[in-house]
Amino acid sequence: MRKIKKDDMVRVIAGKDKGRDGKVLSVDAKNGKVTVEGINMVTKHQKPTQGNPQGGIVKSERPIDVSNVMLLADGQPTKVGFRMEGDKKVRFAKKTGKVIA
Repeated sequence: MRKIKKDDMVRVIAGKDKGRDGKVLSVDAKNGKVTVEGINMVTKHQKPTQGNPQGGIVKSERPIDVSNVMLLADGQPTKVGFRMEGDKKVRFAKKTGKVIA
C-alpha cells in the first residue's frame, strides 16, 4: 500500500516549485516518482509530426521524487500513517487522525 496515490492533493516541500499544491496525475512506485498537475513543468521543442502537424513548443509535467511532496488533508500538509479498522488497512493523517479516503 502506498502513502501517495493517484488523485491525492499534495504540496511540494522541496525544489523549484516549493509551496505549490497540485493533484497527483500518476505514481511510479518502482522508481519512487509522482507526476503532479502543473508542477515541474518543462518546455520541449517538437518537430511537426503527423499527430501534431503544427509542431512548436510543448509544455508538460515531469515526475518528481515522492519524498519532495506531502499529502494535504483538510488543506494542511501531513504525514501519512496506516492502521487497521476492523479487517481493513486504511491511511490516516497523522496531524488530525482522520481517515484519508
